[in-house]
Amino acid sequence: MPTKSSQSGSALKRAVTGPMLLLFILGDVLGAGVYALAGTIAGEVGGAIWLPLLIALCFALLTAGSYAELVTKYPHAGASAVFAGKAFRSPLISFLVGFCMLAAGVTSAAGLSLAFAGDYLSAFVEVPPHGAALVFLGVVALLNARGIKESLSANLVMTLIEICGLLIVIFAAAWFFRTGEADLGRALTLKAGVNPAAAVLGAALLAFYSFVGFETSANLAEEIRDVRKTYPRALFGALLIAGAIYMGVAIAAAAVMPVEQLLKSSAPLLEVVKVSGVGVSPRLFAIIALIAVANGALLTMIMSSRLAYGMARQGLLPSAMGHVLPRRRTPGMAILVTSVVAVVLTLTGSLATLAQTVVLLLLFVFISTNVAVLVLRRDEVLTPHFRVPTWVPVLGIASCLLLLSQQSLDTWLRAGILIVIGAVFHAIARAGGVRPIGADDIEPIN
Repeated sequence: MPTKSSQSGSALKRAVTGPMLLLFILGDVLGAGVYALAGTIAGEVGGAIWLPLLIALCFALLTAGSYAELVTKYPHAGASAVFAGKAFRSPLISFLVGFCMLAAGVTSAAGLSLAFAGDYLSAFVEVPPHGAALVFLGVVALLNARGIKESLSANLVMTLIEICGLLIVIFAAAWFFRTGEADLGRALTLKAGVNPAAAVLGAALLAFYSFVGFETSANLAEEIRDVRKTYPRALFGALLIAGAIYMGVAIAAAAVMPVEQLLKSSAPLLEVVKVSGVGVSPRLFAIIALIAVANGALLTMIMSSRLAYGMARQGLLPSAMGHVLPRRRTPGMAILVTSVVAVVLTLTGSLATLAQTVVLLLLFVFISTNVAVLVLRRDEVLTPHFRVPTWVPVLGIASCLLLLSQQSLDTWLRAGILIVIGAVFHAIARAGGVRPIGADDIEPIN
């Protein structure tokens, strides 16, 4: 049993308030992908872009309910890995769940670094993409190491800019309606010649990616003030705000531009703004896109480092990764290791390769979390916590399985290789004598 002094020496600082947490989640959900999402979804369903977004929002809210219950019941860094460890009592399952989350987060950050160094940056300066990506990851690591409050303060500014960019699109569409050329009927039209149900479900998989990110907030459980009240409010509030903004953007895009034109552009929202005649500079949108990418990478690396820190405390990763910087009270070794892995991925993979496995890996994590809610119902705790009806995690599992059925064989293969690598790392850790901490060994957080 750790002593009081040892606990205080390794504890994270509770500096995250409700508004900071809401903006953290909102900033992670409103990622860079939304700026190209409208055209991609339109290719699947036609002008009714908002419909798969609405379905994806409902799916996300189901799994978010499970996270809200477990985070308020067991407020520890490590989140999904902690929940799996307590529910299944299997070090291997706990490790693989945490590893899937960690692999998805670091892979996503590597992909975002390449996105940052791509066409949007070249609108201002021509630099080698990989060099710019590595510098970008280094800056993100330094900000992450400086402190959670400083990181989330930067997130506050970047999230507000991100939201402003999307609100500009909605305003531009409203402005365009004054000309009498907007066609709201396009937003109610499905693509001709396809099975509507299959098309909407396939597009919902793409749309679900735009809501991924809410789960990262669970890894801040030990740094949230009054976590049992703050977390559910911030989580559901952020998802509902993001859903409302997404649907407003989707309707705006379809009303202003024909689907065929949306499909032809790699920056459909910029095209919407141009056509509207609202007079916003294209360079301004490039800046907004860069900020969106930077924000997503920062929040993803915050999650990854906190997850690695939590897994180290459980004995699922080397104990050195549980080291906290003395002055900053941030998980310094976990930040270093996750940043190095992201650098390696950036140097060895393309943006497409890095992005394709993220959703599949996270769906495995979401299934585990939804099942854990049901299993842990028999584990009564004295402290009151948020609780969802039983049908919520049941439907959450069903929604994840439905989305898994839409994944391609290539994506399954890539995810399978990563999971096998995770199993090998776990075997090495066990062979090295690392003892996984049992569920009952985890100290409660006040």
